[in-house]
Amino acid sequence: MPSLTDATEIERRLGRPLTQPEAARVDALLEDASGLVRGYTRRDFRSVDDAEAVLRAQQGEIRLPQRPVRAVSSVVALGAGGAPDLPVVGWQFDGVDLIRVLVDGPVINMPAIWYDEDLTAYPGTYRVVYSYGDAEVDPAVIAVVARMVLRTLTAPTMAGGMTGETIGPYSYRTDGSSIGSAVTMLDEDRTMLNLAGYRPKAGTSMMRWR
Repeated sequence: MPSLTDATEIERRLGRPLTQPEAARVDALLEDASGLVRGYTRRDFRSVDDAEAVLRAQQGEIRLPQRPVRAVSSVVALGAGGAPDLPVVGWQFDGVDLIRVLVDGPVINMPAIWYDEDLTAYPGTYRVVYSYGDAEVDPAVIAVVARMVLRTLTAPTMAGGMTGETIGPYSYRTDGSSIGSAVTMLDEDRTMLNLAGYRPKAGTSMMRWR
């Protein structure tokens, strides 16, 4: 999966071209920062058509994990114990990220053999096909990725968060977790993402994704 931004945005914020050592590291740091942002927000920030996800509903509601949702194509209830998969009738999409389905059963005309003899034939797992994502990454997300990379890229040393300075005969060294050789996500980064509308949401368990 591509990084959420590129070296050009890093150079814009530095106000200068990258040095050779910086250029050698920047792509890997961008990949790491992008992975942390995607992991925190539970979004991949790309445009996808007709993605298929297997999701478990809670109290008749299916929360789609990727946003913004552009369209929902189909909702199919997955059968258990030999029951066939059945298209859901009457599902409703709220226009944001929530699908509501019937709590009592996946379809209106469910075969009687499955409804009468085995109430566990449809345990509330659904296969949803939907399209999501924007053509471009939100500038707020780019800003967070860039600041995470810049903290690491411009650290005085690559030794795991150790920083130091020598002035004449005097020198000092401090241990800080916010800088070093590895990209880290700080509370300030999470706050920026939350304020931009990317706070992680709970509600639906995702079982499989294609």
